Amino acid sequence: MKRVLSLFIALCNFVTAISQDRITGHEFATRSEVIARNGMAATSQPLATQVALDILKKGGNAIDAAIAANAVLGVVEPTGAGIGGDLFAIIWSADKGKLYGLNGSGRSPRSLKLEYFLDNGYEFIPSYGPLPVSVPGCVDAWYEIHDMFGRLPMKDILQPAINYAREGFPVTEVIAYYLERGTSTLKEYPNIKEVYMPGGKAPSKGEIFKNPLLANTLEKIVKGGRNEFYRGTIAHQIDAFMKKQGGFLSFDDLSRHHSEWVEPVSTNYRGYEVWELPPNGQGIAALQMLNILEGYDLAAMGFGSAEYMHLFTEAKKLAFEDRARYYTDPLFSSVPVTQLISKKYADERRKLIDPQKAAKVYNAGVLEAGNTVYLTVADKYGNMVSLIQSNYRGMGSGMCPTGLGFVLQDRGEMFSLEKGHANVYAPGKRPFQTIIPAFITKDKKPWVSFGVMGGDMQPQGHVQIVVNLIDFKMNLQEAGDAPRMHHTGSSEPTGQQMTDGGVLLLESGFRTEVIQKLMSMGHTVQWDLGGYGGYQAIMWDSKNKVWFGASESRKDGQASGY
Repeated sequence: MKRVLSLFIALCNFVTAISQDRITGHEFATRSEVIARNGMAATSQPLATQVALDILKKGGNAIDAAIAANAVLGVVEPTGAGIGGDLFAIIWSADKGKLYGLNGSGRSPRSLKLEYFLDNGYEFIPSYGPLPVSVPGCVDAWYEIHDMFGRLPMKDILQPAINYAREGFPVTEVIAYYLERGTSTLKEYPNIKEVYMPGGKAPSKGEIFKNPLLANTLEKIVKGGRNEFYRGTIAHQIDAFMKKQGGFLSFDDLSRHHSEWVEPVSTNYRGYEVWELPPNGQGIAALQMLNILEGYDLAAMGFGSAEYMHLFTEAKKLAFEDRARYYTDPLFSSVPVTQLISKKYADERRKLIDPQKAAKVYNAGVLEAGNTVYLTVADKYGNMVSLIQSNYRGMGSGMCPTGLGFVLQDRGEMFSLEKGHANVYAPGKRPFQTIIPAFITKDKKPWVSFGVMGGDMQPQGHVQIVVNLIDFKMNLQEAGDAPRMHHTGSSEPTGQQMTDGGVLLLESGFRTEVIQKLMSMGHTVQWDLGGYGGYQAIMWDSKNKVWFGASESRKDGQASGY
């Protein structure tokens, strides 16, 4: 252990020594912000960003561009996104002057009962195979937000994705890495090799990858709309494939699916309204953490200080205990959102934090009688879209329906099998979701649309971005490039309990003396390469009437405007 720590500290010192100086701003920033007047797009893959701008230039709005970019990401980044997954969005409508929230998550199979798992000796729902598959909500969500806000026809919006699927695209570096990892895990499942391993291996960086089956599927969706996917030939193909694999997802489950418009919820953090979507997602965990942290003078502590990092970690532990106990599908169990994100509740929870010592265990609060792609687009009309979409576990369940060219998600893994648990499995229920879009307003006007990808890193990433922007006065690019922390080991909505305080994972770039102080306070600290998310953001500068865009260096993303 001492040797590992020594190597960790030596690496931090080395990275600090070789960091590049910048004429302006922080040395950890990878580049300047992108600034443009007419529109901005930030996605996790440059081809998707360019498609979003093309749509804007053709007269489409931010909603059209976001759908187009998401469809392209399902082609060029199948390691995180695709029409077999779910989607959530927060949309600022310039015409209405307000935020709209869409929950595009699917439900569990109605024919699969809790007793099936219990009778067959399951303690947790498996990660792969037919059992964790829930209804994919992505396509319905596209049509829902398009029906409400879209301008261009869906044929024009989806055509770029069809073209890339049929004609091919060069695979980028990080996506190539995850394709190799994902296919090595899933290659024994049906159709994975045929779709994702042409020539017997996953495509490497720079190689042209084609997915003609997905092109055909997207063309069917263009012709038949959402009904083709949920009630047409695609639905029947999914049904037949799942039956053959011993699964439970059926035509009936698909035909009943619908997205839901929901009211975003917020907390005021030092004069800014930070917005998330309510459960079944985990967005309100970020709001809970911000409420707790607001009671401290973080600006005086400074970025990268042991004091700030300690308080952040303890606030995360407290919020995640509530996450494990209360967050669930609100149609099946009442989620006390108002109490959980109240300032009064945060005041009580804050009292449990020892400013000098890390806690091994926190209990959930007692209340009165719950891998991914993120993109954001803004247009010349003032609309902004914050959209996140995922297969879960990178490439999903491994269930790749014959002839369709995509993998079904495995979100059902997130259910608990513990009777009486808020998130316990039930037929027709939406599982706990990790994917969360975010938004910030100031004085009832849009300010920042942003997201951070990556499982339980997401609310932690949201909080770090907000604190970087507001407390530490970083610009939009610096806020994403700054070294991140990721605490793991909290209690989970599946029923797993935290007993040992968990582990604080740190990116390189934190000072040696800070790491040593955190360890003296009782934190278990480790270095980890990866797992810190993928950030995209757009900011509105109301004074100069321009958009700022940012996309971090951890992935293949790009922010661009015109």
